[in-house]
Amino acid sequence: MDSSPVAVEAAKISDDDEKLEEEDGEVIESAPPLQIGEERVLGASGIKKKLLKLGDGYETPEHSDEATVHYVGTLLDERIFYSTRDKSEPVTLTLKDDEVKAPRGLGDCIMTMKRGELALFTLPADQGYGAEGCDDNVPPNSVIQFEIELFSWISVVDVRRDGGIVKKIVEKGNKNATPSDLDEVLVKYQVELLDDTVVAKSPDEGIEFCVNDGHLCPALPLAIVTMRPGEKAKLTVQPQYGFGEEGRSSRGNINAVPPKSVLNIDVVLVSYKPVIDVVGDSKVLKKILRDGEGTSVADDGATVTVSYVAKLEDGTIFEMKGVKDGEPLVFVTDEEQVISGLDKAAATMKRGEKAVLTISPEYGFGNVEVQCDLAKVPQCSTLIYEVEMLDFVKEKTPREMNNEEKIEAANRKKEEGNLLYKNQKYQRAVKKYNKAAECIANGFFEGDEEKMVKALRVSCFLNGAACSLKLNNFLETVNLCSEVLAIEFQNVKALYRRAQSYIELGDLISAEMDIKKALEADPENREVKSLHKTLKQTKADSNKRDAKLYANMFAPSKKLKLMETEEEKMATNIDTTEHSSEQLSLKMPQTDR
Repeated sequence: MDSSPVAVEAAKISDDDEKLEEEDGEVIESAPPLQIGEERVLGASGIKKKLLKLGDGYETPEHSDEATVHYVGTLLDERIFYSTRDKSEPVTLTLKDDEVKAPRGLGDCIMTMKRGELALFTLPADQGYGAEGCDDNVPPNSVIQFEIELFSWISVVDVRRDGGIVKKIVEKGNKNATPSDLDEVLVKYQVELLDDTVVAKSPDEGIEFCVNDGHLCPALPLAIVTMRPGEKAKLTVQPQYGFGEEGRSSRGNINAVPPKSVLNIDVVLVSYKPVIDVVGDSKVLKKILRDGEGTSVADDGATVTVSYVAKLEDGTIFEMKGVKDGEPLVFVTDEEQVISGLDKAAATMKRGEKAVLTISPEYGFGNVEVQCDLAKVPQCSTLIYEVEMLDFVKEKTPREMNNEEKIEAANRKKEEGNLLYKNQKYQRAVKKYNKAAECIANGFFEGDEEKMVKALRVSCFLNGAACSLKLNNFLETVNLCSEVLAIEFQNVKALYRRAQSYIELGDLISAEMDIKKALEADPENREVKSLHKTLKQTKADSNKRDAKLYANMFAPSKKLKLMETEEEKMATNIDTTEHSSEQLSLKMPQTDR
């Protein structure tokens, strides 16, 4: 039985569904918002809420937040036992169960309220002061009421869920997105000890660093990845996320920090520049300096127009396009018209986007030295491209084409694939064949068009299978040949190539079936006959290996059986000898008498 969390949760959902099905006529819907003067019971707690004044927005405080409120506590006879209204300022409460102890339900009440809201809550005894009551003001087992006005609250986040970094959000950010580990952030901060001694401070304009590289102390990057641009926060940092058990001596712009120091850090995330791992191996990184328009990107097959300045890591410029009155570069993505890193990054860019690319040698000029327009690029160089996507024109999608355009596009891509195949660029060739097949995958074709499309699809699948065989991608070869055989069930090439792949995959039974079908369709086909011989030899070799394996497996048991047989014989001989001796002793005369 599957006991994984997902399975358990699925079982719970299934059980709940069954219960709901049993309760005919039950309608479950979320409760509408309270109207002024309306009272309602809040869930199973038994607390009643009566709305006296509407609040603003839709957000409410959460567990652990710090809420600023006025509240007045009364008994049911309207006697007041506690009031913050007697003070000039409202009070701030932390909405934790362990900190709002009396009464227990006060935090739960506040967590239902919006900013500026005024409400009257009636708490049963178990949500109030319980059987003990409260001094002389609240008798035991009393039902009590609180009139609460919520002014504001500060969101409090336990960043590491261990109390090591507690973040209080003083001012919310202006976007939903937060930085990732690769991103470059601009941050302002001031670090103080508990006695208000300033330990460190960023420059007035802030400081830039990559999150992954870290800065100052472990707490800062860990907190930054939870923040939004424009967010201001106060961090309370325990020593393990600060400067540790040892503290640190004064150096540079950082003052001395005593051992085991708790830190207070005021921090602002001014902005950040997203960094994208384009290929997924961290060898082509794109740092976005300016976001582009919309959501469309210059993906495979788009004709792009870019300007760029290309540099070495030491700042040496080796090429420029589209700057200082120069002509921009125009190329088609995924056609190997530029270095691979620029090609792959351009395919992820929006119109108007500006970015800095860091390209490792594997996606640049590799281990060869190259003379470019303005300087020589040494072998194994990491390249820096400051690129702007000026414009791009994407190909029509098959959905946007009529039948004639689909057939024309499919033929063109197939021919491009053929040229790549001749140049032994099999990976790119198979992509062309796949795209050609996609062009004509959907649509209503009839008559001569239908015959043409059928032949074209077969050709694309067969050519793609040939590429996959060259790339040793045998499963893909099987799939493509199966596509052909769904159209032409006796296609010899498809049967032949699928049989080749089955042999490589060790599925000799399926290979034999395909070869048999191919020979039925074309008994004199030399290639199929040759493959049949290969299959027979492969089966013979496989049988020999199996026989040897089984012989080795059973050899110990045979040896053991022989040993057991010898032991039995020996035991039999001993018994016989002993028996004969006894008989002989009986026959011999008793000379002692």
